[in-house]
Amino acid sequence: MSALPDGPPGGRSHPSPDGEGRHSDTAEPDPDPAPEGRRRPSPGRNLPVAIGVGLGLAAVVLASLLIRPIAFLGLAMIAVAVACWETGSAMRRGGRNVPVIPLAAAGALIVVLAWYGGATGLLLGTAVGVAALFVWRLAEGATGYRADVPAGSLVLVQVPFLAGFVMLLATSTAGEAELFGFGLETGAAQVLIMLFTVVLSDTGGYTAGVLFGRHQMTPKISPKKSWEGLAGSVVAAAAGAGLTLWLVFGVSLPMGVAFGVCAALAATLGDLSVSLLKRDLGIKDMSNLIPGHGGVMDRLDSILMVAPVAYVWFGYLLG
Repeated sequence: MSALPDGPPGGRSHPSPDGEGRHSDTAEPDPDPAPEGRRRPSPGRNLPVAIGVGLGLAAVVLASLLIRPIAFLGLAMIAVAVACWETGSAMRRGGRNVPVIPLAAAGALIVVLAWYGGATGLLLGTAVGVAALFVWRLAEGATGYRADVPAGSLVLVQVPFLAGFVMLLATSTAGEAELFGFGLETGAAQVLIMLFTVVLSDTGGYTAGVLFGRHQMTPKISPKKSWEGLAGSVVAAAAGAGLTLWLVFGVSLPMGVAFGVCAALAATLGDLSVSLLKRDLGIKDMSNLIPGHGGVMDRLDSILMVAPVAYVWFGYLLG
């Protein structure tokens, strides 16, 4: 998870400040944008807090994988349940009648089924969760039915189903690997490399966006995301993933770079998809649980979309 908050052009963008000094995806585009080639000063954010919290979260994830991988399952269950609760609550504020607590419980269960049951468990858990939504909604009457069930299904697919691929990565491959001097299971190494690549993508995009961002990439979704920032994301992720995969698993540099490019593009797509959802719902962040970052879902957006991409790539590279 990235230690940097969502930022100006090219970073994970939030165009207007809220009451805590952070920026929000749901604000309207700047009515008086700076001319191309000249940026106005960005409103201040509490970067030390955001970076400190991000590093703390990264340390917790790293410790869970290094010390006892089953602890990572517990951490994932909590994160997914909270993300489902946040997203379901946002759906309710947006007028969709979805069952928040059952969605959170289903999300945690799907993660467990993916951990112990592999791909079959993941698919079965998601299918049962969606079916349960249909049954639950029968008691609520016809009004809003065709909108409420898809909204709840979106939560299950966007959060626990995609998170399940992280579980598949963590349990897919037997054996051991050495990662930066630490010996750990191959599955845990795959998860850490994926997370490291996402962090590099976020950091590269943020930095390039701040320094060079001029050309808007998605003005109707995330107005301050720039093409220069996307280039920074791709370069940072490609370089870092290429080198790390070569050092840890002996993967050729071109294949490692290709992994990094795909991960950066998927991370950007994940960020944009959640930004689009928040803009549609008219909210700034999914919640305010994490100081300087918003909610858990605001931190998982990129990771969730990268997970299936990384799962396919590692299956090809190490299979």
